[in-house]
Amino acid sequence: MHRDFVDFIVNGRPLLFQLADLDAVSPLASDIPPAIFTTHVRRLLLEAEAPLRDGRYVIYGCPECEGLECGAVTAVIERTRGSAAGDDGAAGDDGDDGDDGDDGDDGDDGADDGDYVWRDFAWQTSEQADLELNGYHGIGPFRFRGGEYRAELGRLLNGVAPGAGRRVLLIGARVALNAKLAAALRTIGIGAEIAADAAGVPAEELRTYGAVAFGREVPASTRDAVRASFDTAGVDVAFVDGLAPIVPLLVAQIEYALDRSPLAQRRLTRLAVAGDSVVTEITSTCRVRLTVYRVDRLYRTRVHEVLDEVLEPGEHRVPLPDRARYVVARTPDSVLVASVSS
Repeated sequence: MHRDFVDFIVNGRPLLFQLADLDAVSPLASDIPPAIFTTHVRRLLLEAEAPLRDGRYVIYGCPECEGLECGAVTAVIERTRGSAAGDDGAAGDDGDDGDDGDDGDDGDDGADDGDYVWRDFAWQTSEQADLELNGYHGIGPFRFRGGEYRAELGRLLNGVAPGAGRRVLLIGARVALNAKLAAALRTIGIGAEIAADAAGVPAEELRTYGAVAFGREVPASTRDAVRASFDTAGVDVAFVDGLAPIVPLLVAQIEYALDRSPLAQRRLTRLAVAGDSVVTEITSTCRVRLTVYRVDRLYRTRVHEVLDEVLEPGEHRVPLPDRARYVVARTPDSVLVASVSS
């Protein structure tokens, strides 16, 4: 299940990546009510009571129910004074708490009267955490400079919510295909609207889109006019040229276009076709799925799953089946698309 959420960037990399193959989301998901989202932010700021015993907070939880029954990564969050270290007597690695690329105004730094420390990470399935049995030994403690920490989280309280710009404008004449594509996008939290062009659309509405996807049948004149409309409105969007009338392939293209996070913060960093093989590269241990698509002579979509495994960091080469045309690679939080040369 895909959910858009704010991740925590520590030493330039998402903290989630350090937890191996974990399918989870932070409490700062884009699809929760604003009041609950605000409560989660204030908990991280220690302005609201800890939800678990011993001052423990949920850092990552189940993407479907977020309940402890499915397991959650939790940690103690505490405030230090001056340069004092945490309870364990050792300062953690310096890190910045950040989001997944959303832009916004900084919050009020306030007086820098102490740092925030995250320590004693554990996998928790009940009210009491067992650090000896389920602790993430070697993860943390992490020390965050108080002013920077409050500023980053303050941006979220000031209205910079996750998922901003996750809308796409679908341009094309194939109504049935676009309807199926829009429905598929909405199931993963991406808003989609269908139009023949962008003529007469107010600039305010154009600014709500993060991407524009063109069907293969859209003429160059229409594409140019749509681009001009967005340029005139001063909107920086990603333009996607659909590779084929295959809904899962188009969804993957659009997901990639909407991902504005730095490449270094992604698990999946490379996908390339080399001869009769596909080469993929990942930055941390995770589940990788490789799916091959093609359209046959009767215009039917053919799908072939060539890989679905947990892989170690590094480069991996997988043989391609005959007549493969397009390859989609997925990890729990990244997607890449490649075409196979004829």
